Amino acid sequence: MARPANPSDSKGFFVFCPTYPAPTRRHVDVEMAAHGHTVVEVKRQTDGQWSYVQDSRYNRRITAGETMMVLTGPAAGHDRLKTSADPTGRSVIGTLNNCAGGQTPWGTCLMAEENVHYYFSGDPRGTAEAGNHLDMGLNQSLFFSWSQYLDRFDLEKEPREPNRFGWVVEYDPYDPESVPAKRTALGRFRHEGATAVVSRDGQVVVYSGDDQMFQYVYKFVSAGTYDSDNRDRNRDLLDEGTLYVARFEEDGTLIWLPLVWGEGPLTPENGFADQAGVLIETRRAASFVGATPMDRPEDVETNPVTGTVFVALSKNPFRRQFRTDAANPRSRNRAGHILEMIPPGGEGAAADHAAAQFSWNVFLQAGDPHDPNSGAQYHADVSKSGWLANPDNLAFDPKGRLWIATDGASDFETADGVWATEVRGTARALTRHFFKCPVGAELTGPAFTPDGETLFCSVQHPAQGGGSTYDNPTTRWPDFEDDVPPRPSVVAITRKGGGSIS
Repeated sequence: MARPANPSDSKGFFVFCPTYPAPTRRHVDVEMAAHGHTVVEVKRQTDGQWSYVQDSRYNRRITAGETMMVLTGPAAGHDRLKTSADPTGRSVIGTLNNCAGGQTPWGTCLMAEENVHYYFSGDPRGTAEAGNHLDMGLNQSLFFSWSQYLDRFDLEKEPREPNRFGWVVEYDPYDPESVPAKRTALGRFRHEGATAVVSRDGQVVVYSGDDQMFQYVYKFVSAGTYDSDNRDRNRDLLDEGTLYVARFEEDGTLIWLPLVWGEGPLTPENGFADQAGVLIETRRAASFVGATPMDRPEDVETNPVTGTVFVALSKNPFRRQFRTDAANPRSRNRAGHILEMIPPGGEGAAADHAAAQFSWNVFLQAGDPHDPNSGAQYHADVSKSGWLANPDNLAFDPKGRLWIATDGASDFETADGVWATEVRGTARALTRHFFKCPVGAELTGPAFTPDGETLFCSVQHPAQGGGSTYDNPTTRWPDFEDDVPPRPSVVAITRKGGGSIS
């Protein structure tokens, strides 16, 4: 199924007309079952290889159509979250369009709800949530047809239902009976990632990007502090605190602007009735306080060694020269770039992630540095295979090296994959190509085991585009059998003979 061109960047109205037969209720049920999250237990064998523990009590599915979740935090129970099915505004079935997530210091997982606008049909302009829905991209697109069978996905019948999506979801992988929670204190937008770190004073900070061109970079700072000796005490830490949005100054200063109702422009005069309204319409609140519109913020990750924070900015071909700034220096930015945000206080655990002011710099500007018109910036010795385009997910190995996964290299007639680089010293920003994706795929979710001996990553949608068809795909990854279609997969990369792969 083709995707409408740049649907997340459009403010106009269009109707997407699929070329396949109208979906049945069974089709919709299958689509909803395919959305969500899978929890599996894997185990390293004595030979160093990994296997799936098929009978593990931890294995389960969290889906869009069946899993009950609770809404918690400042927006829970608010009128704008109440629907016919849930007059309390405190429970919701399912999670949608989960992108890069994260894990908390107390061992729970965070799922980021990203492009939730794909799932709702109907004209938002006739509803009380019109401006809010338009700002989130709900504009009558028909990418999914769930509303034909489920009224809650019809804006004109249930205009508040979309407000129950676009949050960060926390769940406990070690308790299959636990109920996932949508943490409204972290704000509602198209979350790419939710990276948690303990600041030097014990507060928990969660970083996240809003994955759309000209959107923003955020952090949440908990009111309470992390207790490493009492896991239960940490369970509700993400329900109370302050959400901030970033303003990148020309002089390399980063100001974190609080999104607090009643402060500055976040008042009833500007349409914010309470803190719940600020969080439901986080994007609008960020615009009002003067945040810096970015070149499509993707993953935001903290370096466990240096304590600095890296932001992947995928691209923004719609930025014009008059809208460039120090943090987004290229017009028509097709290849993206990476920023480094530096909290005060020191390295590692001494870093003050809760501080109101950081410094920042451009770590690299992606693209082909051998093209004089690209504007790319790396280490001077980057090789012809060492450059990358469209950084998406980031990870750090135990030594503090940065690993960069990409999405969009097909625009440059090359393949996506993962690259690695030092972040300081003489090899800073000297990117090296480590893993190449099969045709049509993107690489996501790079993650290291604590000993650095295994890198897990995901290969998504192999054989997408490029004239590929079901009968004649451009690749049959990972089975490479004539009667097996290409499939997404999780890859575990280890070093021959064992030891650290970095």
